[in-house]
Amino acid sequence: GPVPCQMILHLVFLSIALLDAAVGYRPVIIIHGLFDGPKQFTNLASFISQTHPGTNVTTVDLYDDMASLKPLWDQVKGFKAAVGQMMENATDGVHLICFSQGGLVCRGVLATIPKHNVHSLIFLSSPLAGQYGDTSYFKYFFPKYIKTKIYHLCYTLFGQKISICNFWNDPHQRERYLKTNNYLALLNGEREHPNLTQWRKRFVSIKKLVLIGGPDDGVITPWQSSFYGFYDSNETVVEMKAEDWYLKDAFGLKTLDSRGDLVQCMFSGVHHTSWHLNYTVYKDCIEEWLT
Repeated sequence: GPVPCQMILHLVFLSIALLDAAVGYRPVIIIHGLFDGPKQFTNLASFISQTHPGTNVTTVDLYDDMASLKPLWDQVKGFKAAVGQMMENATDGVHLICFSQGGLVCRGVLATIPKHNVHSLIFLSSPLAGQYGDTSYFKYFFPKYIKTKIYHLCYTLFGQKISICNFWNDPHQRERYLKTNNYLALLNGEREHPNLTQWRKRFVSIKKLVLIGGPDDGVITPWQSSFYGFYDSNETVVEMKAEDWYLKDAFGLKTLDSRGDLVQCMFSGVHHTSWHLNYTVYKDCIEEWLT
């Protein structure tokens, strides 16, 4: 005879419940920034676990604290091995949250990892277009230098062995930056190189790119660097969509944007040193993309 309607409904709900349990949430991998490590992210990690129960959240414990000054390509090697392992175990893909300098590490990892399965790539206050500003970090680390002079150190072979110099972008020393920078200028396609097409392909194969930052950051200079904007030679900020690398789609930013997969979340009132604690401010922005 006919199967009762109630029974069909019951089976439908049961299969939905089973599907839900099977799919679960994708693992979240957090990549820390300059002068910090996993301990700074325990709050954010437990917040994600609470809002998405059962989520496996890992802050990669590599190049912590002072070791975060090591050259970024060296760091990429280490992070790539760790992240690659986690990706292999995650059949449905992973989410990456990359904080500050960690965002640039993530760029390098994704560019050079043969196959990745990153679903959402979340850059939390990251100097994506570079850094040009006297911040407390620099005064602490380069007390004798002021921002107009740092290029004398950074744009040398020796300087490029310090992580900060890998993304130091002096708008008044454009030629030297393009000639000597061996990291950011390559990733952002500001300098032609044979790997660019391959790197670009890997970058656009993510599903969502989420940029988070704000005007009260106080460290990322200009703060619009978190949204791929940067100074021109007059120190006027050029917004992302007017930047050369966007217009030429040098590394895939425009492609992601035209696909509708580029999300920008701007928040006021958060200082750089407290993004990892003020997650309630931007929780809606990350929660939506961590499913």
